[in-house]
Amino acid sequence: MIDILITAGKRLAEALHAENAALAKLDLGIAGELAGAKLRASDAFDAATEHCRHLGLSDGPRDAALAEALAGHLADLGAENRRLLARAILLQARVIETIAGAAPPHGEPRPGYGGSARSALARKLPDLVVSGRG
Repeated sequence: MIDILITAGKRLAEALHAENAALAKLDLGIAGELAGAKLRASDAFDAATEHCRHLGLSDGPRDAALAEALAGHLADLGAENRRLLARAILLQARVIETIAGAAPPHGEPRPGYGGSARSALARKLPDLVVSGRG
């Protein structure tokens, strides 16, 4: 493999690692900011991979072993990224459902604005636990 492929793979690994760290801490703002860098690194890696395939470039067994190790590392990081993204999406859906469930139905007066505060307090909100541990 040529160095450009290895470099692109390392950049993609760095981008995935950074986004995974943010997602693990449930820092969705930072994770969102890092998503663009991850996509650019992924596109660069795909382009480098296709370029090497097209040209049939390889420097021998040393590069094959390095590329295999990098591919395994990227596969692990990608699987972790998918798991953490699914968890973040599930959490956001729960938050939205909780907020929507707490809002009075359309047309029902809001407490403090001519409605009964007691009826709003009587409704049980769904339990929601947010943890920064993965």
